[in-house]
Amino acid sequence: MESFAELIKNRRSIRKFTNQLLSPEQVESLLKAALMSPSSKRSNAWQFVLVENKEMLQKLASCKKNGSSFLETAALAIVVLANPMESDVWVEDASVASIYIQLQAEDLGLGSCWCQIRNRETAGETDSAQYVRDLLDIPYQMEVLSIIGVGYKDQDRKPFDETHLQWEKIHIDKFIFPSESESSES
Repeated sequence: MESFAELIKNRRSIRKFTNQLLSPEQVESLLKAALMSPSSKRSNAWQFVLVENKEMLQKLASCKKNGSSFLETAALAIVVLANPMESDVWVEDASVASIYIQLQAEDLGLGSCWCQIRNRETAGETDSAQYVRDLLDIPYQMEVLSIIGVGYKDQDRKPFDETHLQWEKIHIDKFIFPSESESSES
């Protein structure tokens, strides 16, 4: 079992998947991670639609102008939704659930990639959330945040290179603009 530090270092967006299907146990693990994700006031305003049907995955791959084609080869797509009537921080709660799914996928040795849906459009300039809602019969009160594509990795990605960490974006005690820190060093 790798440490959490290794898990986050190794988790990279994977956009190419093999044809191998996921086992029911793997799918269950992904869903458990989503359902255990924290939410504000434990509102659990999120819901999830699983898509394994290849024809539907192909349709979902057209949900955005750019950056959604990888869904066509995913073994599984998990559409992450939330009800804004149940939580005013539904975006944050659904985002946390989305990343929990991705971290669980990495822990299982699977690849994943986040497909942003909220505030995006299809190539035909249809709202991406509405496109997904129509495809999957999602009720109008539910907002679609993301689709997480999951599958067996068909590409190698190097772990995150820690030499690229942007330490200048860390501030202690107060926010300091770069020009302020330079003048205080003089």
